[in-house]
Amino acid sequence: MEFRDLRWAIVASQHRSLRQAAETLRVKQSTLSRRLRNLEHKLGGAIFERTKAGTRPTIEGQEFLDAARRIVNDTEAMTGRLKSRWRGESGLLNLGIHASFSAGNLRATLLEHQRRFPDVKPHFVDGSSDDLMSDLASSAIDIAFVAEPNPRWSDKSLLVWSERVVVALPEHHPLTARNVVHWGELRHEALLLSQHGPGPEFHKLLITKLGTSDPCPVLRHDMSLDRLLTLVGAGWGMLLALEGATGATYPGVTFREVHDAEGPTRLSFRAYRRQANGNPSLRPFLDLLRERYPDLSADPGAG
Repeated sequence: MEFRDLRWAIVASQHRSLRQAAETLRVKQSTLSRRLRNLEHKLGGAIFERTKAGTRPTIEGQEFLDAARRIVNDTEAMTGRLKSRWRGESGLLNLGIHASFSAGNLRATLLEHQRRFPDVKPHFVDGSSDDLMSDLASSAIDIAFVAEPNPRWSDKSLLVWSERVVVALPEHHPLTARNVVHWGELRHEALLLSQHGPGPEFHKLLITKLGTSDPCPVLRHDMSLDRLLTLVGAGWGMLLALEGATGATYPGVTFREVHDAEGPTRLSFRAYRRQANGNPSLRPFLDLLRERYPDLSADPGAG
C-alpha cells in the first residue's frame, strides 16, 4: 500500500464525483479509478460505493479513511517538522556569550534572529574566553562571541563588531562630572575585576594603556557582571565593561566612556565556530551575521 494511495482515497472521499477528485489531483479519471480499485483489492473489500449519483464511502471504507487521515496528517506534520529542522528554522542553538548584551549589536542580532526564526530556541552559556573556546572545541556550544582575537583557535571565525570600553562609576564619584574618562585617571582607583567574561582582557588592556604590570589597585572577584555592578553602586570600587552592558540600570551606577589620546577605546568581537558543526540552526544564524556585518565579515580573516 502506497502513501499516495491513501491521499488519493482521502481526496476521492471529499468529492461525490471521481471526475472532480481527479481534477483536484490533476490526474486522469481512469488513473484514479484504477488506483482505487487496486487499493480495494489489496484491502479485500470495497472502500467506495459507486452509483449513478456519485461515489461515497462504505461503512467499512469510512473507518479506513478515518485511519488514513490520521496517518497522512501525522506523517505530513512529522515531515514538516523535519524539513523545518533541516532548514535551520527550528531546533536549539547553543551560544557562548562573553559579555553583557543588555544593549548593542549582539542584542540587536539576537532579537532579529528570534523575529525571523521564532521556533529556534537559544541556549546561552556564559564564560571567559578560554572557557568558551573549550566548550566550542567539545561541541558543547555552537558559536561563541568573544572579545579580542584568540590566537589558539585555528578553526573558523567571523569578525562581527566592536564595542566601546566604558567604566562603571559610583554615582557620586568625582569622575562622573566628566563626559569621558581617560585611562590615566584610573591609575589610583580601586578597580573591580571579574574572572568571568572579558575580565582578563580588561586587565591586559589596563597594563597596555597605563604602561605598568601593576597599573592600579585591582580587586578580583569570582562574580558575574550584574553582581559586580551592585558593588559599584555600593561604592566598593569601579568596573571596566563594554557598552553592551549599559542597557540596564543599576542603582548608584554611572557609565562613562574610557578614552585615550586617539578617542574611544574599543574591543573587537569575533564569532567563533567549528567548521564541522552539524547543527542546521547555525547556518541561518551565520547568514544573518554576514548580512548585518558584511564589511566586517568579508575581511581576510573571516571564515
